[in-house]
Amino acid sequence: MRVFRSPESRRRAVLVAAVTVIAFVGLYAFVREYAPFLTDGAEFRTFIAGYGPLAPLVFVAVQAAQVVVAPIPGQVIGFAGGYLFGPVLGLVYSLLGVTIGSSIAFWLSRRYGRPFVEAVVRTETMDRFDTFAFEAGLPSMFVAFLVPGIPDDVLCFTGGLTEIDLRKLVVVMVVGRTPAYVVVTLSGSSLAKGEVRISLVLLTVLFGSTVVGYLFRDRILTALERTG
Repeated sequence: MRVFRSPESRRRAVLVAAVTVIAFVGLYAFVREYAPFLTDGAEFRTFIAGYGPLAPLVFVAVQAAQVVVAPIPGQVIGFAGGYLFGPVLGLVYSLLGVTIGSSIAFWLSRRYGRPFVEAVVRTETMDRFDTFAFEAGLPSMFVAFLVPGIPDDVLCFTGGLTEIDLRKLVVVMVVGRTPAYVVVTLSGSSLAKGEVRISLVLLTVLFGSTVVGYLFRDRILTALERTG
């Protein structure tokens, strides 16, 4: 199967991928040097709260950016959202940001193709999830998004390479990611109310699920490929 129509289109795709990678590396270096609060939960909460009425917009923008650039996991930002905005608005803002960021990731991989995705995703990770994305159907993709510990941001990039309708991918991503964000948002909200025990219990449940999902992700993905 031909991936590119001509050598010229291949060179153009490689050039776009290279420029994009350079931009991402530059952005990551900028974050580490000039915006270290993005890697620290407490500093991040202080930063967002400092924007006052604009805090929700800034929060949504950062949550969207983490999907594409990923300076910190989205659940960490989701916890901050629950702490700052409460369980309902915190969840709404997190899911809105994740939806925007994931849609961008889907579109970038669909628009610029495999060279772009291979440039932004590590080779060993790309190999595993590329196979899964093409072997599994939409229901299996949903389960993969649902299981904590499976890198869902990578699924966004590899999913964009498939022929699955992007709108369906976005819906599956949002519904699949919602349970984890409900837990982490409630945890942040509980901590803000002084309910430390509840917050810790929720975090422990999510952390334990994430560890199990990570340790058994290859088995889970293989089983989903067979049923997809």
